[in-house]
Amino acid sequence: MNDARASSGTQRFRFGVVAPITTDLPTWRERVRRIADRGYSTLLMPDVPRWQPAPGPTLAAAAGLADLRVGTWVYASPLRPPWHTAWEAHSLSVLTEGRFELGIGTGRPGIEDELRELGLPVPRPAERLAQVRETVAALRDLDGPEVHTPVTMAVRGPRAQALAAEVADTVTFALTPGDDRAETTRLVRDFHPVRDVELSQHVAVIGDRVAPFMAPPDTDPAELRAMDSLAILPDDPAAAAEEIQRRREEIGFTYFVFGADFAEKLAPVVARLAGK
Repeated sequence: MNDARASSGTQRFRFGVVAPITTDLPTWRERVRRIADRGYSTLLMPDVPRWQPAPGPTLAAAAGLADLRVGTWVYASPLRPPWHTAWEAHSLSVLTEGRFELGIGTGRPGIEDELRELGLPVPRPAERLAQVRETVAALRDLDGPEVHTPVTMAVRGPRAQALAAEVADTVTFALTPGDDRAETTRLVRDFHPVRDVELSQHVAVIGDRVAPFMAPPDTDPAELRAMDSLAILPDDPAAAAEEIQRRREEIGFTYFVFGADFAEKLAPVVARLAGK
């Protein structure tokens, strides 16, 4: 399994796949094994209640199928009490022997309606961010000195960035449909962690195809290409590899997350770049 960091302190490339259960279980299990065989480092699960099994049990099952890291991409902080999320994350670290990564954020757009449907409180954005802080603090207490569960934070605004700079191991930036390359570059360069933090990018579109559950259903690949958005990569693996290398050199992204439908298409990219 690839270490995400080079001994020199330079970040190595690694690649994750968001692979919810959208088929029968035998087909999903085989997909998990193929993802591992193709050199991907991490299998990730979204946090969308009701339409699939909960992330925790699903990731525990995936970790038993292949030598992969597993993680949430990402837990929405208002869906669970902070201590409950921390307990689940620590438990997954123990059960996977250190292969679990806690991804957490304040919730995707529209989560307020979902919370109301579930009969849960609808906290203000500042309260949701405070829940993230509480979760990470509780996780560190549960981990103790013997365990360190890596934390990935999805961030956008300055307060979220400041918290991520303090507590996160990996940071992914929540991009909007209007963010072009220049805006994304500015957003990342305005992030100033005081320690070594891995920078990740969520890539929802490859060529003319949009990954399910990773972008709004009305996402237009042609518009993304026209505006030079970083939410899209070329369909050709060689061109995609060159673009990924450019993004590391110019911006600092080294951890790229794709949808499961693209895992086979981008396997040559992973074979060429993973761990380098």
